[in-house]
Amino acid sequence: RRERQRFVDKNGRCNVQHGNLGGESSRYLSDLFTTLVDLKWRWNLLIFLLTYTVAWLVMASMWWGIAYLRGDLHQAHDDTYSPCVANVYNFPSAFLFFIETEATIGYGHRYITERCPEGIVLFLFQSLLGSIVDAFLIGCMFIKMSQPKKRAETLMFSHAAVVSQRDGKLCLMFRVGNLRNSHMVSAQIRCKLIKSRQTPEGEFLPLDQCELDVGFGTGADQLFLVSPLTICHEINSKSPFFCLSRRSLRSEQFEIVVILEGIVETTGMTCQARTSYTEDEVLWGHRFLPVMSLEDGFFRVDYSQFHATFEVPTPPYSVKE
Repeated sequence: RRERQRFVDKNGRCNVQHGNLGGESSRYLSDLFTTLVDLKWRWNLLIFLLTYTVAWLVMASMWWGIAYLRGDLHQAHDDTYSPCVANVYNFPSAFLFFIETEATIGYGHRYITERCPEGIVLFLFQSLLGSIVDAFLIGCMFIKMSQPKKRAETLMFSHAAVVSQRDGKLCLMFRVGNLRNSHMVSAQIRCKLIKSRQTPEGEFLPLDQCELDVGFGTGADQLFLVSPLTICHEINSKSPFFCLSRRSLRSEQFEIVVILEGIVETTGMTCQARTSYTEDEVLWGHRFLPVMSLEDGFFRVDYSQFHATFEVPTPPYSVKE
């Protein structure tokens, strides 16, 4: 097998990296929420912990600063003195007061007195800022956890695609399956052919994308994915594989990107699963083994045969020939 760089990995990851953005990298900060959601989990957790830690230390320092400037730290044990915050003696006690206020725990030992207008203003600022930080970070974590990316892990694609005859026509086929009992609502499948080509004007297109018809006109691209389905692309005069034969397949260099989209039934969120097939993963003259069997009152799917193929008599010539 010839090893070469893929445009899309078998697990759906796109091998594209953006570099030399220059001043355009500021666009990531303009959409900070999406940027945080797109980060990996380890960076999300690090930002989550650092944001709360820094915010807690800064706000506790502000409460300690008010007590220090008013002289409350030196007269905290004087019963006749009215401090800004009762029972705040040092920075740890100021930090505990902030945590009790922010978390609405309220043990009742530390509290703001009415003779501290700056403390009341800081308390209002703390409440507003805390609500904003909580809404932003908790919302980010919730969206991160509820993303339907993991749902794509239970959508299967066959390891290889096959070329054989169906209904007297030469077809390119591959298989898709859903491992969960929950359905993919409005599931739709699309295929793109990634192949380098040169235009009549001499322009070289290194990754030209061409659409492969998998039933757009007939509605066959709309899937009822309750059992494994074989997706079929008819090779005809309109197909980019019109001149493809068994012999020319060995010298071709292309990649077929498969995109399966649908709505997750349990969450209502849109899910997308991707995979790709290179020319080495297209088997000429093969057909997929059946995986459905009728049991007592239900149909059983044998996923151990999901990727299995067997040879069938297939003309080695292209449709054009």
